[in-house]
Amino acid sequence: MVGERKPDFCIECRKATEYEIRKKACKEMIRDKEYELYLTTAICKECGCEINIPGLIDKNIRERDAQYRIAEGIISVENIKKLMGIYHIGKVPLSLALGFGEKTISRYLDGQMPSKEYSDIMKNALNRPEYMKRLLTRNKGNVGETAFKEAMKVVDELEELFKVSDKMLVNIAYIFEQMQEVTPLALQKILYYAQGIYMALSGTVLFPEDCYAWQHGPVYEKVYFLFRDFKYNPIDDNRFALLAGRAKDLQDKEKEAVDLVIKSFGKYSGKGLEAITHNEKPWMDARGGYGMNEPSHIVIAKEGMKAYFEEISQEYGIDSVEGLNRYINAMLSRV
Repeated sequence: MVGERKPDFCIECRKATEYEIRKKACKEMIRDKEYELYLTTAICKECGCEINIPGLIDKNIRERDAQYRIAEGIISVENIKKLMGIYHIGKVPLSLALGFGEKTISRYLDGQMPSKEYSDIMKNALNRPEYMKRLLTRNKGNVGETAFKEAMKVVDELEELFKVSDKMLVNIAYIFEQMQEVTPLALQKILYYAQGIYMALSGTVLFPEDCYAWQHGPVYEKVYFLFRDFKYNPIDDNRFALLAGRAKDLQDKEKEAVDLVIKSFGKYSGKGLEAITHNEKPWMDARGGYGMNEPSHIVIAKEGMKAYFEEISQEYGIDSVEGLNRYINAMLSRV
């Protein structure tokens, strides 16, 4: 297997020798066009010649395929699988929904290279729910009623997803990347603390959404409706495959603030974080006059959040994980 360092036979040395794995730049012609590729090689440690080890040829085939796809903007097999997963649709129904022949997706999953035209159709369907909706509607008669309804249900959910601001989506995508699991309740509180701490440190907002003082603590309403079906369970959501790679859109200072929150508040359960927010001035002020279990729809003022986190920064320091941990411990002692 490529990556293991068991001795293998070197033709030049005429014996089994140790080797090391390297990447080698080479130029190759593919479909009458030259490409510079970086392929894995195994180099004999004694004579410096390349040797063939088990699995290397297959690995090079995969590397050529992946680099060619990137160079020509062709969708990857992994993203075709992701497209199926997001829309809960099988190979044949997806082929027909996209306007292809019924076996087309199966061939692509087996490694056949799509044309640029068909690749762009699949990439647009993956990245733009409204585009997929148009294709499904146009090809409804070919898809089958059950597959059509299931895919359209997902489209409707995705359209709700993209009603949330881009900045909010990017922050959620980053939180999902950094945390192994997060429940809807914990996500709400992580977003709340990220917003408050970022405002106190930078003077501006992390994302534009208003936060509401609900009975279970601060809540971003649209985010709540996105994930309410998960209840108290960790969020496991194919829809966010659409946001893969989007976390890179966070600026460094934004990422630093979110990292502070994840490394401190992120260690606690949603209920634990809820208990802390119930003892904080922004939520308490917005809930003034409401009973503990009484619903409300009052906005927690951003300026109030900013002022509060600036105040606690003076006592604890919110620009470090250590300072935030001191603050959390102090607040938990009041619960």
